[in-house]
Amino acid sequence: MAAHLITGAGSGIGAVVAEHLAERGDDLWLLARDARRAAELRERFPGARTLVGDLSDPAKLSWAFGHQRLPVELDSLLHVAGVVELGTVGDLPVKAWLEQLTVNLAAPAELTRLLLPSLRLAKGHVLFVNSGAGLTAHANWSAYAASKHGLKALADSLRQEEHANGVRVTSVYPGRTATPMQVKVHQQEGKEYDAARWIEPESVAKAILTALDASRDAEITDITVRPGQ
Repeated sequence: MAAHLITGAGSGIGAVVAEHLAERGDDLWLLARDARRAAELRERFPGARTLVGDLSDPAKLSWAFGHQRLPVELDSLLHVAGVVELGTVGDLPVKAWLEQLTVNLAAPAELTRLLLPSLRLAKGHVLFVNSGAGLTAHANWSAYAASKHGLKALADSLRQEEHANGVRVTSVYPGRTATPMQVKVHQQEGKEYDAARWIEPESVAKAILTALDASRDAEITDITVRPGQ
């Protein structure tokens, strides 16, 4: 039975992936920002274990985990959580830059560092849900795209560093996906939101599971998922 730690399991892509893994009987470890959120996740995913740690303050993750039980062996670490704040370079305040670089980049780096011993024992898999913005930056997306370009660099470096330890690393680059984050993006853009125009979270989840389930003779390094319309 495989063990998976997932961030962002409360909604969108992370929730769909967690549902699939739970259905097939795998062990779930779900990261929550606080105790209340952890209780909500346990209610939604009976049998799942939770860890409390705030991705907006990664410097405290080590302290927080020091007071909790961690998985001894971890088959996958799935970085799905993220934040977005649009704006031009001329208008976006430093607070918005720091929040996105912290949650989308520094926190995954620190979380990975803390869990690498468990991943190495299981010859596990680190999967980063990146974004199309991690490959191409557009106007008004500078801070988010910078965080996601950095996440690509993190994944690429980690892949080379951990190859000898048997740890596989995958980046998934979804285009616009029908999630609560996409609703927020449309609000910031001042556009009407139509979920039917965008990728279903289920489609991205299938791509993630394909990478996780690849046989040990293969490592799927990068997956790009684009809207079909």
